[in-house]
Amino acid sequence: MKVYKFGGASVKDVEGLKRVADILSSTKGDVIVVVSAMGKTTNALEKLVPKLSVVEMEKLIGEIEEYHLALARAVKLPHWHSVNVELERDFRELRVFVQEFNSENYDERYDHIVSMGEVMSTHIVSGYLKGEGINNEWIDARNVIMTDDTHRDAKVDFEKTEKQVKSQIVKSIKQNRIVVTQGFIGKSDKQHPVTLGREGSDYTAAIIAYCTDAESVTIWKDVPGVLNADPKKFADTVKLDHISYQDAIELAYYGASVIHPKTIKPLQNKNIPLFVKSFTDPTAAGTCIDTDSSPLSVPCYISKTNQVLLSLSPKDFSFIAEENLSLIFDCFAKHKVKVNMMQHSAINFSVCIDNDERFVGVVGVDPRVNPIGATRDLLGSTHGSTPTGTTALLDELRTNYRVLYNDNVELFTIRYYDQPTIDKLTKDRNILLEQRSRYTVQMVLK
Repeated sequence: MKVYKFGGASVKDVEGLKRVADILSSTKGDVIVVVSAMGKTTNALEKLVPKLSVVEMEKLIGEIEEYHLALARAVKLPHWHSVNVELERDFRELRVFVQEFNSENYDERYDHIVSMGEVMSTHIVSGYLKGEGINNEWIDARNVIMTDDTHRDAKVDFEKTEKQVKSQIVKSIKQNRIVVTQGFIGKSDKQHPVTLGREGSDYTAAIIAYCTDAESVTIWKDVPGVLNADPKKFADTVKLDHISYQDAIELAYYGASVIHPKTIKPLQNKNIPLFVKSFTDPTAAGTCIDTDSSPLSVPCYISKTNQVLLSLSPKDFSFIAEENLSLIFDCFAKHKVKVNMMQHSAINFSVCIDNDERFVGVVGVDPRVNPIGATRDLLGSTHGSTPTGTTALLDELRTNYRVLYNDNVELFTIRYYDQPTIDKLTKDRNILLEQRSRYTVQMVLK
């Protein structure tokens, strides 16, 4: 049994659907197909999460609906009527979520709305495959992937999930050879729809592979495999033919977008190999990720833009020792803010985090720190006002710490670094923070 995951780019149009059918037609044995939302549907659905006027809401939903219906019509589905019935039900459900789900919890509302993208996508994919003579059964991942109630980053209950996988997916695949289900989504212990984290369809494929003891997982992408850098940002990228589980999880953790960070663990636990292959050239070798621990032969570098560098120092001039570190980490965990890089000295703790709409407050410039002149003071009282747009995280930190920040910085991580690569990436840039280990260097650049 194999698990195939097809991302949004691979099912966004007629040509993509034909490629999916070709790949499945040439695959021998049982296949569990995990599919993402089509194209940029997730981005479009995210615009519906804030409360909108009826006119705005209907305009956005209408655009999403027409995109899916147009694609379904374009492939001339023989099962058009049954697929159309499913899509009509999906969009009725979406409208109910948007109009009537009044939870003040943004994350809960997000999961109810955004999870519909994968449901719509798989109804079209399943119907198209049947029209091409590829028998399959559509299964709702919300009845299979069981989680806790952490919205937008749900924690999987593997014991409950494995029971559901065996009772639904394994049972169905014995009759149909192919099962089509959704990535990214599941159901909480309170019976609410949840998501597993942005781009979480890879993780879904790994979860199902773990629960079925699959032969392998293949992620079909619009790139030839795993590259040593993002080809959209760097011209001289190199394909990596083979990567160890350890290197893969390190690269994913640091922000490599080709694989979701949680994907590797369930596969490594059962020694299930992961292949990353091109859906435009399915016979090419791609990249294999498994137990081989050989180091990579070229530097791999990852850029994370739109970062914020926070600098914390205790108001009472106490050391950043175990007690202060514990308080700081508890605060970050409590407010679900991920740390991308950190470093501390005697009375200073610096941390690099993703920027978002919650960090828009600007309260002047403190000329006493940072000769670059970009560090801003979030203490509030220093300038006689409190910044707008800061999170509960910053409000809590300011109780005990002076908080400064640099916004619009870039975090570079280089795995298996060398000096020429460092020189190339830092040319004409200011290094605000740097940290090196035996195999990895991280730098915050302005």
